[in-house]
Amino acid sequence: MSAEIVSMRQVDKIYVNGDEKTYALQGMNLSLSQGEFTALCGPSGSGKTTALNLVGILDTPSAGTIVVDGKELGRLTKSEQAAMRKQRIGFIFQAYNLIPVLSVYENAEFVLMLKGVPPKERREKVMAILEIVGMADKADRRPHQLSGGQQQRVAIARAVAGEPALVLADEPTANVDSRTAGGLLDLMERLNAEHGVTFLFSTHDPHVMERARRIVSLHDGAVMDDRIKQ
Repeated sequence: MSAEIVSMRQVDKIYVNGDEKTYALQGMNLSLSQGEFTALCGPSGSGKTTALNLVGILDTPSAGTIVVDGKELGRLTKSEQAAMRKQRIGFIFQAYNLIPVLSVYENAEFVLMLKGVPPKERREKVMAILEIVGMADKADRRPHQLSGGQQQRVAIARAVAGEPALVLADEPTANVDSRTAGGLLDLMERLNAEHGVTFLFSTHDPHVMERARRIVSLHDGAVMDDRIKQ
């Protein structure tokens, strides 16, 4: 039995505007084991991105408890939360979020620099991961010199270079064509199968849902269905 990497228990996220309260998440429960390849699905406004932001410590819940990699997030100090994001969680965004003035190599290296990995070890790790994602021959290029699919490959490299416990991918195929999306999913499946990287997606892309081994369907901020594919 794989170790539990994420646990959300009765999690609410409420936005208040004057007298009006909006529930982005309402009583959400979710457990995720190490090595899973899971998609959060549902229409816009169902709470997918909110859930990812809470697990990734980019936002805080209004109620409930969230445990990631054995640590209850609400009990961590701000500096401990920042360290957790840096050390244990990788992020892939639909807008890529690469640093435009840095090369492919430097973007992939960035997290390792933040973690204080020595230069020689950084170079070995970065070149190895760029080889895996098929971007080693473009290591010196800037993001504006790359296609959307290539930029997302670099974003995946950056997310996994630091060997996080969990990678959160928010609509990672939203800005690429279906053929490129298939290639990106092949890559993420390989990282999952061969390197044990745990992925949690938010998506309404049928390609992602087809590949995910577990589908968690959200509606109005609550889990409506949770099924593991046979």
